[in-house]
Amino acid sequence: MDPTTDNAGRTGGTGQARSSLEALRAEIAKAVVGQDPAVTGLVVALLCRGHVLLEGVPGVAKTLLVRTLAAALDIDTKRVQFTPDLMPSDVTGSLVYDARTAEFSFQPGPVFTNLLLADEINRTPPKTQSSLLEAMEERQVTVDGTPRPLPDPFLVVATQNPVEYEGTYPLPEAQLDRFLLKLTIPLPSRQNEIDVLTRHADGFNPRDLRAAGVRPVAGRADLDAARAAIAKTTVSPEITAYVVDICRATRESPSLALGVSPRGATALLSTSRAWAWLTGRDYVIPDDVKALALSTLRHRVQLRPEAEMEGVTADSVINAILAHVPVPR
Repeated sequence: MDPTTDNAGRTGGTGQARSSLEALRAEIAKAVVGQDPAVTGLVVALLCRGHVLLEGVPGVAKTLLVRTLAAALDIDTKRVQFTPDLMPSDVTGSLVYDARTAEFSFQPGPVFTNLLLADEINRTPPKTQSSLLEAMEERQVTVDGTPRPLPDPFLVVATQNPVEYEGTYPLPEAQLDRFLLKLTIPLPSRQNEIDVLTRHADGFNPRDLRAAGVRPVAGRADLDAARAAIAKTTVSPEITAYVVDICRATRESPSLALGVSPRGATALLSTSRAWAWLTGRDYVIPDDVKALALSTLRHRVQLRPEAEMEGVTADSVINAILAHVPVPR
């Protein structure tokens, strides 16, 4: 495909934006091995103006992935380590007294960035969690009655560890629903792990991405052009009904105590449109919906205790629903 021409033959920024965003995978692969699905999910979230919950055991390059994405996109990034003693003002910022002027001035917190890595979000109390989630939803921070808009783009990537529960404050379902996607970072395959160790043996330094050859390959103009094109991506009435049927089926599943809300259905439609555009089409097909269903819906459902005891997972329930809901032709 000509990088300046999209699939419908139109010339200009749209095709260039797609080409630039596709180049992110190769650029991130210079530092992160074998995490293509997570990279794609992060790009989809950026295009949909959503936020991401990353789940994986320690040491699978969650932080490195986010830092490399920011470097390849040429956007600002900050990291906050969430701990039990973290206060809301440590995230959002606060008013500080200036003795020279005898006035209070606002000192922005780390949330004033393009890409915020909220590391181990489930280790901080609900009060601090809610301060971040308010910024995610409203895209602004209000201190002393004054709203302060956050930069655009603004993406929160929150991580949580699935194997440690002591000393954690799990996100309630209503707060989980605020995340557009939940991406799981698996342990690498044997060959990928060999590749990681080989890179380190050859001198790779995860703290020096520039030395690893990571360069900006896309920017805010590409994101703006992509978002404009996605807004024009066609969704047929049959696809809309398909999304609704999938989400309604979760509410009727005997394995689930809580199904997907209408907000979740809207999120699935949004991510499907972004995926359709990324794959080179200006219309959505059922495979686009299936491709994003797990990552968009898995954190929006709640298993019944008896189903959980039997080893049922959210992913297995959603996969079963996808297999049974009639696919439009």
